[in-house]
Amino acid sequence: MRQSYQEGSWFAVPLLDGGYGWGLVARMTPGSKIMLAYLFGPKLARLPSVEELNTLQPQDAVKILRCGDMALASGHWRVLGEVVEWNPAHWPVPQFLRRADALQRAWRVTYSDADPGRSEREESVPYDTQGLDADSLYGYGSVELLLTKLLEPTDHPINRKA
Repeated sequence: MRQSYQEGSWFAVPLLDGGYGWGLVARMTPGSKIMLAYLFGPKLARLPSVEELNTLQPQDAVKILRCGDMALASGHWRVLGEVVEWNPAHWPVPQFLRRADALQRAWRVTYSDADPGRSEREESVPYDTQGLDADSLYGYGSVELLLTKLLEPTDHPINRKA
């Protein structure tokens, strides 16, 4: 089932232990394939409404990463709706850290704002640099596994509406 999605689309991520997390498509490569996604919780047993999702802000994300869009294209991840008045500047592309363990070297990687599949700059940084996520490209199974691990049941207000 091919579904329509774009920058600013909310989507549901089925978790491995049941329930859902969700995400936002913040950037897409021209012609799709790779996207930058903001991922959110808490874990829910139901799909949240678009109105609930539109209360979320970039700083609420539990993870920001680059991943393939196959789960969206196939319908495995369900599109839930769109951000009202989408503005990509409010959802920035973070820098990532690439490490070469054998060499004890690291680089800060900056991706194009228009194409999350194309790095624009890599600069050498100390190997022990902290505060940046690893420069990785996740498959959808890896995203589901990671989000399952990141989301713990909580007494979050959105959960009380279940």
